[in-house]
Amino acid sequence: MTNKTKITSQEPARAFSGRYCAGSGDAEFLQLVDESFQFFHAGANVPNLTMLYHPDWDTFAEGAGWGAWWIQNAYGFSYCATPFLQEPWISILQRSWDLHWDNQGDGKRKGLGGGKDTAALVAPDGSLGDCALPGKIVYKQGDGDMKVHDWFYEATAAGIIMQAEILLRNRDGAAILKYLPRMARACEFIERARDPKNNLFLAGPAGNLLAPSYGGVKMPGGNFGKGYLAGLSISYAAALERMVELYKLAGDLAKLEIFQHRFEITRASLKLLQVDGGYFVKSIEPDGTKHGVIGQKKFGYLEGVANADALALRVTDDAIAAKIYSRIAAFGEIRPFDFLLTNAPGLDDTCWKWGVRAPLEGSYNFGDWVNGGAWGTVEGRAIMGYYRLNKFDDIRRSATRAMKWAKDYRMDAPWSQRGENTHNRWSDGGGHQEGGVAVMVDNFAIPAATIRGICEYIYKADGMMLYPHLPPSVAAYIQNEPVRFGNKKIYISIANGPGGIKSVRVNGKSIAAADDHFLLEYESLPRRAKVEITMGGAISRVPAFQRCGTLKPGMQHIPETLRRPYAHIKAMKRILKNAKGAAYERSFIIEALGAIEAVAARAQLEPGPGFFRPLTPERKQAIIKFHAMTAMNMYRGLEKRLASYASSDNAREQRLAKLFAKVHK
Repeated sequence: MTNKTKITSQEPARAFSGRYCAGSGDAEFLQLVDESFQFFHAGANVPNLTMLYHPDWDTFAEGAGWGAWWIQNAYGFSYCATPFLQEPWISILQRSWDLHWDNQGDGKRKGLGGGKDTAALVAPDGSLGDCALPGKIVYKQGDGDMKVHDWFYEATAAGIIMQAEILLRNRDGAAILKYLPRMARACEFIERARDPKNNLFLAGPAGNLLAPSYGGVKMPGGNFGKGYLAGLSISYAAALERMVELYKLAGDLAKLEIFQHRFEITRASLKLLQVDGGYFVKSIEPDGTKHGVIGQKKFGYLEGVANADALALRVTDDAIAAKIYSRIAAFGEIRPFDFLLTNAPGLDDTCWKWGVRAPLEGSYNFGDWVNGGAWGTVEGRAIMGYYRLNKFDDIRRSATRAMKWAKDYRMDAPWSQRGENTHNRWSDGGGHQEGGVAVMVDNFAIPAATIRGICEYIYKADGMMLYPHLPPSVAAYIQNEPVRFGNKKIYISIANGPGGIKSVRVNGKSIAAADDHFLLEYESLPRRAKVEITMGGAISRVPAFQRCGTLKPGMQHIPETLRRPYAHIKAMKRILKNAKGAAYERSFIIEALGAIEAVAARAQLEPGPGFFRPLTPERKQAIIKFHAMTAMNMYRGLEKRLASYASSDNAREQRLAKLFAKVHK
């Protein structure tokens, strides 16, 4: 299905036509967006989601040998990709988050510990954790000294945000009834940390999202106490805002009143965490000492993560957002290699080395890990903030650098040496890579943000708010990949110009719009909505969008080990072509076939010399081998799912199991 939108104008335009988007003007930026979409479909040009799929769990995993699902690592990808993620990936994403919700703390469940002194941790009711896998969870930040660490408050807030985004996107009443009580318990867990004197939240070491970079407060006896953690207030405010929308959607007026009040007092308290009405500190001690103020002798640094999230999640107004960005832009140390660091300069308030900024030992040293490292999961949220403020040069630099790393098949997490990554402490140490290939979920946040930021897509109970953003160099944009909202598919086109929004038409009908945003009301939205946005001063014309072709590999390029699986999947595709109730299975089959064909396509592809890491003949073969492993994982996952249907009490699933059994014979 293609988006046939035409944008009339007075001048001919230089056209760009890609696989997922088209447009005119700035072909380099449009190609960057088009290639960003490729990360979310099986293919040969860049790493993609098939490489994160865990066939035994039927979920995603962190990647690169990290055998679990981490909130802090997956947060950026999940938030930024949710609006446009298609099946089977959106369902797989939900099952991935279920690894946390199914292991949610209840005051009794035993989680994994970090040694004899912290074995079998039992978290308070409502708590989520650091990482989870089927039947298991680590409730505290697992790196460092868990005896010192507090519960994972900000990760729990991020988990609420992620789940709320999925629920608001899908608008599935049964799912809302299932998850909303669990999310409310998670909120109650965080509420117990609220200080009623100022409505801020007290948390101890490693209670922050990108932990354990927060050390709390150093007490006279050498222990560590609690401080007011800015990131927790920012993330929880965003979580509460989404809880309000969910309670509106659920029609629960009593809970709506409670959560609306909590959101209002939390957002109002954020000003206490700002420096001179501008950027956010990292934390404040109960005696008023601020951590994360540039120029201070002690605790003098700029906190990257909390400030990026404040921009991306829109918990501050535009005036404060502009001040935050100005502070980041003026402080060159925070973005030495295009990516935003977690902090700069180094921390001197960590529980592993309080009072010492540098040098530190191993990964604790500035620039490699949570102390001044560069993380894709954070960078995705930073890009969302740049879009909000129309800072397109920052977007381009960041997304382009990340794309080069991706095309080298080195999606390391984190990047070492403040993002320069000449040597990666984890991947180059021999672990967390396969033949030099490292693909991790963190860095999928960057292409996802490059896509989502174009319109932001803010979910509400009654509709979706869009804030259009395109560089002035792009004259027109047409997106063939739909945005999903309940059972609606939304196709976006933008005639770009130097002014604010001039008009918005949905399937030819005009709707109201403010200067910088508009609301698509859910109830009046067609099932297939073609949304045409015209900005003031737009003069461009774009021809009807036709998808560009893709390389069709011959069977001779498919490895022998994959030919039988390929034949099985193709047979199932034919059988299920018109089968009722098999949409999910068909979507998985398309991605599984694509993963196998990508192996063949990669073998025929001449990728060039590489960007940051040379693509030697050995590395080229390692990438092909990695694609083959990925393709087999996709087949194993499909095989396992369809085989499990044989014991189902669902007639549809039993029928699919029988069909697959025949194919195997």
